[in-house]
Amino acid sequence: MTIKKQLVKRVIADDVILVPVGDASLELKGLMMLNETGELLWDALPAANSEEELVSALQQEYEVDAEAAAADVSDFLNMLRTLGII
Repeated sequence: MTIKKQLVKRVIADDVILVPVGDASLELKGLMMLNETGELLWDALPAANSEEELVSALQQEYEVDAEAAAADVSDFLNMLRTLGII
């Protein structure tokens, strides 16, 4: 999937933060914190060709059924779409 905004992932004191840079900093106006699931999905996002691939990545890492994984992925992607990140 294509990431449209410039965001840099940083780990600060065990917190995972997406920092907007360049023009994205003018549009997003703030930092985004990711939990473990969000970090896994963010890291998998550039190589993922479909939502199903992200669901599979989530299931491989955590003991979660397909329905719960699909709901988490959908929520994450909807947030990114709302913010114009993907």
